[in-house]
Amino acid sequence: MAYWLFKSEPATWSWDQQVAAGAGGTHWNGVRNHLAKKHLMAMQVGERGFFYHSNEGKAVVGVVEVIRPYYPDHTDETGRFGMVDVRTVEPMRIPVGLDAIKAETALGGMVLVNNSRLSVQPVSADEWALVRAMGGLGGA
Repeated sequence: MAYWLFKSEPATWSWDQQVAAGAGGTHWNGVRNHLAKKHLMAMQVGERGFFYHSNEGKAVVGVVEVIRPYYPDHTDETGRFGMVDVRTVEPMRIPVGLDAIKAETALGGMVLVNNSRLSVQPVSADEWALVRAMGGLGGA
């Protein structure tokens, strides 16, 4: 199983809005970066990702699950980009801030640390387990 990180500005789409979308989830649209697009295309139903508040808060605040694989993004007039659907799984008990992630030497290779502008990014299994532990969540 692959793991991911989805970045969203809370003023645009917040964790609370994701939770309010319920079990039916919602689409993750608006990605306009070709590397992020490749990550979306690689996602499989059932894979999990961190929900990260960017700009305001700068923290992993929850976990989402991919419930629909890559398909065309209706907001892209060029037809070049797509999206996936995600649903809420659980909140982090303790939000894991970017400063805490950067301070953890074992997370020094994390994409979030090295390419903070990428809106959708992979997370290794070890990074996944460590960030979950930092956020007060056990297991995978």
